[in-house]
Amino acid sequence: MESFVVLRVKNIPISLASRGNRFGIEALLEMAAIGLEMKFDGYYTLLNECINRRAFREGQRVHAHMIKTCYLPPMHLGTRLIVFYNNCDRLGDARRMLDEIPERNVVSWTAMVSAYSKRGYASEALNLFLQMFRSGTEPNEFTFATLLTSCTGTSGLDLGRQIHSLIIRRNFESHIFVGSSLLDMYAKAGRIYEARRVFDCLPERDVVSCTAIISGYAQLGLDEEALELFRQLQREGMISNYVTYASVLTALSGLAALDLGRQVHNHVLRRELPSYVVLLNSLIDMYSKCGNLSYSRRIFDSMPERTVISWNAMLVGYSKHGMGKEVVKLFKLMKEESKVRPDSVTFLAVLSGCSHGGMEDRGLEYFYEMEKGENGIEPELEHYGCVVDLLGRAGRVEEAFEFIKKMHFEPTAAIWGSLLGACRVHSNIDIGEFVGFRLLQIEPENAGNYVILSNLYASAGRWEDVRTVRELMLEKAVIKEPGRSWIELDQILHTFHASDRSHPRREEVSAKVKELSIKLKEAGYVPDLGCVLYDVDEEQKEKILLGHSEKLALAFGLIATAEGVPVRVIKNLRICVDCHNFAKLISEIYRREVSLRDKNRFHHIVGGICSCGDYW
Repeated sequence: MESFVVLRVKNIPISLASRGNRFGIEALLEMAAIGLEMKFDGYYTLLNECINRRAFREGQRVHAHMIKTCYLPPMHLGTRLIVFYNNCDRLGDARRMLDEIPERNVVSWTAMVSAYSKRGYASEALNLFLQMFRSGTEPNEFTFATLLTSCTGTSGLDLGRQIHSLIIRRNFESHIFVGSSLLDMYAKAGRIYEARRVFDCLPERDVVSCTAIISGYAQLGLDEEALELFRQLQREGMISNYVTYASVLTALSGLAALDLGRQVHNHVLRRELPSYVVLLNSLIDMYSKCGNLSYSRRIFDSMPERTVISWNAMLVGYSKHGMGKEVVKLFKLMKEESKVRPDSVTFLAVLSGCSHGGMEDRGLEYFYEMEKGENGIEPELEHYGCVVDLLGRAGRVEEAFEFIKKMHFEPTAAIWGSLLGACRVHSNIDIGEFVGFRLLQIEPENAGNYVILSNLYASAGRWEDVRTVRELMLEKAVIKEPGRSWIELDQILHTFHASDRSHPRREEVSAKVKELSIKLKEAGYVPDLGCVLYDVDEEQKEKILLGHSEKLALAFGLIATAEGVPVRVIKNLRICVDCHNFAKLISEIYRREVSLRDKNRFHHIVGGICSCGDYW
């Protein structure tokens, strides 16, 4: 169906006949016939039509007609030409147009700054802003709002702070657009508390500013803060959009708060939001990280369209659950049936899945296919790291060590750390000692390296070396991250630390742990004292084991839930062998499904059998 825009200049009609996204050339021919009669209104209408339709050739002819008839466009029309060229992704032409305008106002400058910022040309946007500033043109709120999006990275933060000072002096800080851009800039730079100060000072908040601050917390792993702010803003009447919900789901993924995740999902369904891919991807990620992988797959299978991020989210989910065969199966399906090409993240997920699933030979096959260029993706440092992890988990420590020596990349602390962890698990003192001291040179402030090296010595009974490492930690003022576990009940997170006495129901929990210990021993449980890396007697070692945070969380879960209800516990560090055995016996004796998510992966335990196959 045709649509018409009719313009009369000096009683001469100009018809803009439209078919699809292009409009006919008749109008341009009539424009040429008008010649010198063409004035501002005619040019303005034609240019706007070209802007709306991104009609580059037609708009170029309009501009050419101005030049041919020696028509000097006034400032406003010059600005429309800049907008036209930017809209058609012709930044060079837009910049030339800006430079040709004899008198430029803030709108002309801001249009060009915005174009550079949106396309990632940060230095060009900042340089143009300086040129504008030196010309004496005062920036407005839109100039500042768009310019701040170019302030990225470490150097961008310094520039952003300088721009912030200009904003304060011109009283634009409380403007909603400027404030939202400011807090977004600080949040992306990891300065969440500066972002929060800006947010708290806004006289009014819209969904953009609220989403930016929630997303900032979530991206930095401050999940509880993100969730609490979301609740507060909801109480204040905030209307969320799909980006807000995606950010909240990211936070809930970190907390593994399944009940709260379901509640947010219900919000989304009640709002009848369209099936945005970003939101569905977040739901897949949330359900898989909360242990409900079957629901993740249900959402994945129902998606009308999938991006590579969708496939990667599902692959990572299977990988974290140790389901290597499912990872390989889904990856095969992606290559055979999907139009989406795997990327480097896809291969990281696949290699990691093979590693967690005990499929090291299949993982090595995929890696060597990458090296040969068969998949169109060249291996990066992270892929080499996956291979080291894969070999190390399989007990092939010497092979992993030789692999590192032959890498084309300089090994990072993460790669050495992966090998050190494997040395600890498989008691390879010689390589572990070398790697440990190498790590202490690279990362003298990382407490984890000291702890693993200390544990390696402790497992070999080298207590003097243990003391030396711990003294070195004190000398360097390095603080070990304390182990903590948490469990969600009735949408409340209950957190426990080792030998915790702070929980309101601590007496019940302590008594339950002792009861469990007696009952499990009757069923054959023998505490694995090798998990206690202190030079103390056996009675004290057993007492230390019973105080592990995941045991306290499990005991609380049994107290606070009805029979038959699954118990889901999350831990910030790697679960020890003794706690893993403890959880398996609880599942078998109490007929409870137990889900344990530690720093590396999931353990689904049913009837005393764990999904990891005791391989992690």
